[in-house]
Amino acid sequence: MRRATLAEWTKLRTVPGASGLLAGTVVLTVALGALAATVVRCEAAGCGPDATRLALTGVQLGQALVALLAVTAVCGEYGSGMIRTSLAAVPRRGALLAAKAAVVTGPALAAGAVAVLGSVLAGRLLLPGSGFTPEHGYPPLSLLDGPTLRAAAGSVLYFGLIALLGVGIAVAVRDPAAAAGVVLGLLYLFPLAVRLVADEDVQRLLWAVSPTNAGLAVQATTDAAALPLTPWAGLGVLAAWAAAALALGALVLHRRDA
Repeated sequence: MRRATLAEWTKLRTVPGASGLLAGTVVLTVALGALAATVVRCEAAGCGPDATRLALTGVQLGQALVALLAVTAVCGEYGSGMIRTSLAAVPRRGALLAAKAAVVTGPALAAGAVAVLGSVLAGRLLLPGSGFTPEHGYPPLSLLDGPTLRAAAGSVLYFGLIALLGVGIAVAVRDPAAAAGVVLGLLYLFPLAVRLVADEDVQRLLWAVSPTNAGLAVQATTDAAALPLTPWAGLGVLAAWAAAALALGALVLHRRDA
């Protein structure tokens, strides 16, 4: 397993655009969060928005780059035919998939941690200028605050689970364009489709199984009781999606030739 992981790490370092996707994850996540903290205003006490979630808005954009990183890292081997060499070097296909998942998820978690910390810092600096002040019921964002720490840590884990979801789907689909379409569809089109459902009970059920909606529930620090799922349960739904994708990827990898 150690040799397989080292080999996958070497391959990831040579994937074109991988470092750019990781850097972009950080930059775009922080930038969108800072923009949201600047644009959204709180004019009076009890104005309503969840300040922590507002600062972490950029996670919804950064996740796309993490998903593309996973797809690029996996599908590149199939396009070049190097997957045959990898399978010859590591005949245990389960170990190969585990190594790929670990090598992609590690950098995704690292980039996610930097992005989330930057977003919280940007929110702490910018939100008071938008009216999110102690006088309006909003103390400065701090990781010493339990709900804010949970939202931040959960957002980092969210990035890691998105990477695992992308790896599983990429191994199952193999084609980079199709795999990217499936992952991004789950992350962005699924939540849009939920909003189009008229029946509130059905909409609530679909919300609870949507990987994006459920996973990002971990960011809620106010009115969390009104959500269909608790914050950690919502992240658990995303973990179930990632596990299912990896299981599907493992099944395809075992049953199909390279």
